[in-house]
Amino acid sequence: MHQRLAFIDTLRGIAVLSVVVQHALEVIVREHPTGAYHSIFHDAIGYYMNFGRFGVALFFFVSGFVIPFSFPASASPVNDFAVSRFFRLYPAYWTSIAIGLVTMQAVELRTYPLSQIVANITMLQSFLEVRHLWDFYWTLTIELLFYVACTILFAAGLLTRRLTAVAIVVATALAGAAVAVLVEDRAAWVMMEIGLNLSAMFLGKIIRDTVVGGTLRWRHVAVCTALYAVFAITLAGRRYGGAYEDNFFYSYSIAAAHVSAAVVFIVFAAFGERMAWRPLAFVGLISYSVYLMSPFAMVWVHHYAWPGDGPLAWLVFVAEVVMSSILVSWMTYSLVEKPWISFARRLRSGHSKPVVLEPALGRQGAAQ
Repeated sequence: MHQRLAFIDTLRGIAVLSVVVQHALEVIVREHPTGAYHSIFHDAIGYYMNFGRFGVALFFFVSGFVIPFSFPASASPVNDFAVSRFFRLYPAYWTSIAIGLVTMQAVELRTYPLSQIVANITMLQSFLEVRHLWDFYWTLTIELLFYVACTILFAAGLLTRRLTAVAIVVATALAGAAVAVLVEDRAAWVMMEIGLNLSAMFLGKIIRDTVVGGTLRWRHVAVCTALYAVFAITLAGRRYGGAYEDNFFYSYSIAAAHVSAAVVFIVFAAFGERMAWRPLAFVGLISYSVYLMSPFAMVWVHHYAWPGDGPLAWLVFVAEVVMSSILVSWMTYSLVEKPWISFARRLRSGHSKPVVLEPALGRQGAAQ
């Protein structure tokens, strides 16, 4: 079946740990007296760089590198892809909802309307105009949109066309930057941000086609990355610019996150398995669970294991959050994710293998 690439899992590990550390530092800054360290902390994670958004953008690049090549060469590739993605996403997601509801009730005595819970169970709450139970679920909406886009392109025979992703990134970047500059409408900027995230995914495919498939050249990567960077910087300036509102989102931090994620991903892709680091690759293997479970692990740690104030205590808190998140996520990966992924494979329509652009990719085959 699919061959895992250790450098891709390493990138996943970097991405999810960036998100976890960002959220842990935000708790410190928001809820505890940081005194003379306040501006240093706040500027580091909100004004100049938002590491959470960096991690999310890195995840989107990884999705673009992997997902378009996940359609199996089987009798029913679209159906098999849909089944595979469903069991990859939903069981762990439902587990996080259950753990989240129990955690918020037990620790913070917080409850949620049944209608909101039911809508969130579908993972389609954004399309139903229902609020996410927890804000970090927004990235799953982008993932679903990308799956739909890839399915449509695959069904139309366009997904494996040489310049399809290039055309999408170029058109999206030019249109998005133009809207950001010319349109005075915050709702339009929000829509363009969705386009920015989707373009990151297709840029990930372009990089894959360059370093693995060999159907594109580095000049394609260079042009598309430059346009993506212009799009990100322009949109961030409009959507998050102006006065810094102390909410960890600002034009500098969001633009830096997207551009840095692109640079990091390109460097890793260029050097391949030489960039792999096994400990981070292990975290990357369970990164979906880490992303889903870490907010609730942090609630428990913050409430019951807060080490106190001061730089050393804050470092201990971040370490507690990271380690507890990894431990819980290893359990949910082993007990939930992995069994359901295996179950989905048994549902595929006969023997299949992933669709690739080249007859043989050697050791750089598709990563799961």
